[in-house]
Amino acid sequence: MSMPWFGELPERWEAHRLKFSYKEVDYRSQAGDEEMLSVSHITGVTPRSQKNVTMFKAESNVGLKICQPDDIVVNTMWAWMAALGVSAFDGIVSPSYGVYRPLKNLYNPKYLNLLLRTEEYRTEYIRRSTGIRSSRLRLYPDQFLDIRFILPPREEQDQIVRYLDWKVSQINKLINAKRRQIDLLREKIDVLTNQAITGAKSKLRLKVLVDVIREWIVREDTILYSPVGVLNRGRGLFRKEKQTGSDLA
Repeated sequence: MSMPWFGELPERWEAHRLKFSYKEVDYRSQAGDEEMLSVSHITGVTPRSQKNVTMFKAESNVGLKICQPDDIVVNTMWAWMAALGVSAFDGIVSPSYGVYRPLKNLYNPKYLNLLLRTEEYRTEYIRRSTGIRSSRLRLYPDQFLDIRFILPPREEQDQIVRYLDWKVSQINKLINAKRRQIDLLREKIDVLTNQAITGAKSKLRLKVLVDVIREWIVREDTILYSPVGVLNRGRGLFRKEKQTGSDLA
């Protein structure tokens, strides 16, 4: 199978317009006490309490849109950045967002959540959005539901999700190991810095002082000048008057 804007795909895979498996819904909160959800192009749909959100918060959440697990939530104003995803939570979102509920159990929610934010689909959102510039682009329901989404057999969707979960886990382990190495290096730097500054008995202190002085010494004819003085505990390095080479010995 081939999709011109996506590329070649396995013959056994299909691609369905979203309107055949999802529908737009608009249910509103009556009490406003549901969990507030945020929609990001990086993390998809997540509880707002887990995000560092500095945007203005309304006094009441009454009238916000309700979403539930497996719903697709689209930030209409930021869809061109792929700010959308499949929710894993019950909660409420901005009334300006689009909420789409599954009609059929065709997609593994985790697979679809990843597919929605691929670069190829982001490009398609931009193409189908309305507006004169990026900050004004809006992806409306009729255009979003008309997009064809790739549909592998369900067992292959499940395999894709398992593989990516495993791969991400391996990457996270590597990241954590590197972070521990960085922390250890920072601790070592702190120890060495403290030894140099506080005057601990080490060769490092003398070497640091010599390197600093050497950097400032300039040669004019046969006379050496040093605008840097000696290291005084508590005062650090301080300037002295120009001295000849014999004085520096």
